[in-house]
Amino acid sequence: MENTTVVVTGAGGAIGAAVVEGFAADGATVLAGVHHDEGRFEETDAVETMRVDARDEFDVEFLMERAASEGGEIDLVAPCAAVFHGDPGEQELASESYAAFDDELRTNARGVFVAISEALPHLAADARVLVPSGSIAADAKPGYGGYAVSKAAAEAVVRQFAVETDHTIGVVDPGVVASDLTGGQGREPEDVVGLFRWAATDAPAEELDGQRLGLAEWKRATR
Repeated sequence: MENTTVVVTGAGGAIGAAVVEGFAADGATVLAGVHHDEGRFEETDAVETMRVDARDEFDVEFLMERAASEGGEIDLVAPCAAVFHGDPGEQELASESYAAFDDELRTNARGVFVAISEALPHLAADARVLVPSGSIAADAKPGYGGYAVSKAAAEAVVRQFAVETDHTIGVVDPGVVASDLTGGQGREPEDVVGLFRWAATDAPAEELDGQRLGLAEWKRATR
């Protein structure tokens, strides 16, 4: 990953942080967008932390411009910002507030649209965009409310960009990862960095573009 420029939004979350740390350890230059002023990463030659609201196109525009000025063309974008205003398995759509539903859509779906839109002018020809998602986007389960809706919308954003641009843009499904969104349940975030690394480098572009690759595909390809 040396001589590679990576941008991660939602870098303060479990998956985003693991991706930042994993790719920085591999030698990439990483721009980490975090929502709050206090970053969780030490400023190093490999990682620069910026306060970025992933829902705000002006914040994200500045992040992408900074990444391009610091490291040249962007090689990888990982829009990892996500919120869930409820408890997994307990938040029914009919009882969800309008404010919660709107924020989930704005963060989880519009945030992906913003990240890709603002990255496009700065992407290298062989750049990839990896959008984390999960089975809930396609297979409805009770109790996931607007979060499930927003993830389905995010995957639709991915598919549309994939057919309208020459860049490889796909979904990465790491399964259930321990985070605030899952109540701490699931595999450790660092355990799925290998999936992102494979999707960013060795996964066939035609299998990723507009598609979803998960743990099963990664394990089959790397065993």
